[in-house]
Amino acid sequence: MTETLILAAILIPCLIIAIVFHEVAHGWTAYALGDPTAKDRKRLSLNPIRHVDPVGTLLVPGFLAIVGGPIFGWAKPVPVQQSRLDNPRFGMMAVAAAGPATNLVLALIGAVLLGLLAMGIEWPPQGVAEWLYTGLNYFILINVFLALFNMLPIPPFDGSHIVQGLLPRSLAHHYAKLQRVGMLLFVGLIAVTWIFPDSGLIENVVMPPVEWVSEKFFAVAGWIARL
Repeated sequence: MTETLILAAILIPCLIIAIVFHEVAHGWTAYALGDPTAKDRKRLSLNPIRHVDPVGTLLVPGFLAIVGGPIFGWAKPVPVQQSRLDNPRFGMMAVAAAGPATNLVLALIGAVLLGLLAMGIEWPPQGVAEWLYTGLNYFILINVFLALFNMLPIPPFDGSHIVQGLLPRSLAHHYAKLQRVGMLLFVGLIAVTWIFPDSGLIENVVMPPVEWVSEKFFAVAGWIARL
């Protein structure tokens, strides 16, 4: 139980930071491209309380961590009105891409900090350093996982908005109809992953690129540590 609480104490802050920055990036990009909806609703703040979904940000990832499942979650979606964007079609693609891109930037920051920590500097004390080392490792993995998982072309993930913007308008119109049942698809995805852990969606589709990209960030940390 003690180890589980320690793991939760490390994972939950990492996940909250990753999710909050992800959502704020959507809002700021939409604001920059002409849609002030998120700003008007005070969702451009880094205050986690404005973004945290009790179920998606705390209960689901906490439960998955305890049972050893893949760690992911969600926040309250930042409101974006596509019609208010200066260029609705391509603007929505940029808004969608901003979240995963921000997670990759956070992973890079984590890799730099991990490399600096591994340089062997006497500060912080050894016990604190071990916590930071573990936390930064998870921070990188969580951000990479969120970035790539959100790029799945399944509504309501960010990848679906990018695919919709790339499709010819006739096909995009039909594809957009999937957004109406997006949450059902998401719940179904969680259910399939939980009931059939060997279904292969996470292990064979998401995890290989997550592991590959994560290795590149850990390589950056190793390069910095050798400086």
